[in-house]
Amino acid sequence: MTDKRDLLRSLTIDRPAEMPAAGLAPRRSGLPGWAKGVGVVALLGLGVAGGVYGPALFGGEEAAPAKAPVAAAATAGSGTASAATPSAAPAPRPSNTLVASGYIVARRTATVSAEITGRVQDVLVDEGMVVTKGQELARLDATLAGIDLDLAKARVASAQAQIEGLGADLRDAERILARTSSLSRASNASEAELTRVQARTETLRAQLKGARADLEVARISVARQTETVDRHIVRAPFNGVVIDKNAQPGEIISPMSSGGFTRTGVCTLVDMDSLEVEVDVNEANIGRVRPGQKVEALLDAYPDWKIPASVIAVVPRANRDKATIKVRIKLEQRDTRVLPDMGAKVTFLDARPTGN
Repeated sequence: MTDKRDLLRSLTIDRPAEMPAAGLAPRRSGLPGWAKGVGVVALLGLGVAGGVYGPALFGGEEAAPAKAPVAAAATAGSGTASAATPSAAPAPRPSNTLVASGYIVARRTATVSAEITGRVQDVLVDEGMVVTKGQELARLDATLAGIDLDLAKARVASAQAQIEGLGADLRDAERILARTSSLSRASNASEAELTRVQARTETLRAQLKGARADLEVARISVARQTETVDRHIVRAPFNGVVIDKNAQPGEIISPMSSGGFTRTGVCTLVDMDSLEVEVDVNEANIGRVRPGQKVEALLDAYPDWKIPASVIAVVPRANRDKATIKVRIKLEQRDTRVLPDMGAKVTFLDARPTGN
């Protein structure tokens, strides 16, 4: 019997003293609930008395009861930010302003290329370089053009030599003609001899005239070949900044795209003095925009820099897909920080309807 009791006792699970057994209420300790409630009420009463009448009771100055902030009560009711640290409200924007967004664009930009097809021999510029009008940007291989120029110059020299020879022959023929004419009048020369000398003189005059024409043709050929050689040099068409370098030495460039590995230009040049802002204005507000209107431009890259500007023109065409009209804005200040394709926002000042 004792063995069975020991066996059953070994199967029981010991619980911690603070954990109640299943189905039993937890053991309560301390004061009963009514006593705790009376204690809480007493403490609250002492707290109110101490806060309001404490100074008077203990000999201090009487404190005025604290007033709850009206802003705090309103904030608590609305669920917004606390009124203890109110945030400054942004200044209201005037009702007669209009805001539009767009981009910085260059009215004068060009992909500079040669007028002829050729192989690039040297590129003299790089991205970011400032160039002036007429400055050399690149050179093409002009070996054959140089040979043709030398040939044209040789033809000019040949024509000049021929003219000199014919001129000498003509002067000799004219002296013979004068002597033969004198002898013919004295009946010392036959009529046939006089005719032969006259014919030779006229022939030399015609040949000299032809040689002078050939000399002019040779000179024109020299000028043309000189121009051809000069076309192998790519020059800047205006003052600007190189923003893209498109070709390298050894590549073929052509003014016409022929596919393959042929380039169409050497570099891209932008005139920084032609930068302006283009914005899209909703067609419902276009009546509030007029040429010459004052504008404030704000670049996305420099949000604290306000640039004075003005309206150049309203482009007389609407975008059917976006229901907008393009407006050109002139920047009154020129600065190196302004770059093409930058994002910008403009505020049209005094944007009242045109009819008002």
